[in-house]
Amino acid sequence: MNLQTQLPQLTFSLNTRHEATFEYFYSGNNAEIVTQLKKTASGHGEQMIYLHGTRGQGCSYLLQAACHYASLHQLTSVYLPLTHLLTLSKEVLQGLESLSLICIDDLEALVLDPSWEEALFHLYNRIHDAGGHIIMAAHTLPQNLPLTLPDLVSRLSWGVVYAMRPLNDDEKLQVLAIHADRRGIYLSDEAARYLLRHCPRHLRTLLSALDVLDQASLAAKRGITIPFIKEVLEITA
Repeated sequence: MNLQTQLPQLTFSLNTRHEATFEYFYSGNNAEIVTQLKKTASGHGEQMIYLHGTRGQGCSYLLQAACHYASLHQLTSVYLPLTHLLTLSKEVLQGLESLSLICIDDLEALVLDPSWEEALFHLYNRIHDAGGHIIMAAHTLPQNLPLTLPDLVSRLSWGVVYAMRPLNDDEKLQVLAIHADRRGIYLSDEAARYLLRHCPRHLRTLLSALDVLDQASLAAKRGITIPFIKEVLEITA
């Protein structure tokens, strides 16, 4: 299978209406991480970066943004979420070292199929030897992943390891405001704080709720008020 054949198989939907870019990522205390990811995505930074954070902190978004940033610099890249990749043949990894940037997400999904560990180990070595750049993400440190191949754990620790710092409530409100503005939504401070109090506080969940409210608001031709939020999201409090 040649690279031209396999790349279309690796073009996974980002499941978002808005393209993931660094421009629209609220970095907060993670500004240094964003700076280093930009350097790597443009081919001038660390060769290997390992990023970890709890679900909803933005690791997946940043990997996608890195691929977008690479394309702005006329570099080839691919974003590989393992939760989808494991459904394909391991042959899809052949030749990827010829790309400028490879972003591999959801490393904890390897527990579903440990046979992929060796394939990733060899890909990692090929990328390193070819001088390419790789960014990987998981929810925990390399040594805490449920891996059975010690050599892969060692490889994952070769580069720089960054821990995503969580946003506080005020920062989450700023993120909601930024995304509301992008959608052309008027979201009052009171409505935003109500969302924060009554929805799970993962950013992904909050932004998904905002997306649902946006579509419902357009359909009903109503503004996003607290009563409207209660009605659409079926909140009783």
